Amino acid sequence: MMNDRIEGVAVLKQANVYFDGKCVSHTVQFADGSKKSVGVILPASLTFNTGVPEIMEGVAGSCRVRLRGESQWKTYTAGESFEVPANSSFEIEVEAPYHYVCHFG
Repeated sequence: MMNDRIEGVAVLKQANVYFDGKCVSHTVQFADGSKKSVGVILPASLTFNTGVPEIMEGVAGSCRVRLRGESQWKTYTAGESFEVPANSSFEIEVEAPYHYVCHFG
């Protein structure tokens, strides 16, 4: 999964801006219609809700994550990923910019 490029995609020009700019991403769409988002989370403590399953792939930086229903926080760094089930949520804490690719479905 870890690669420094995503080939053969269309990039939606309008940014996805969440939490007053603390998370900004762009959607990339593949020829088959599947989508990913590529973004950055700035220092913050945030809660994200999911509609479909997601895999969050760390590209740079690190974060602490707690999935809904779990009591323990886990740390993820560049090159590591975590999975979030559909119709769930996760808390994320970031102390320095965290760059990621979100794989949907």
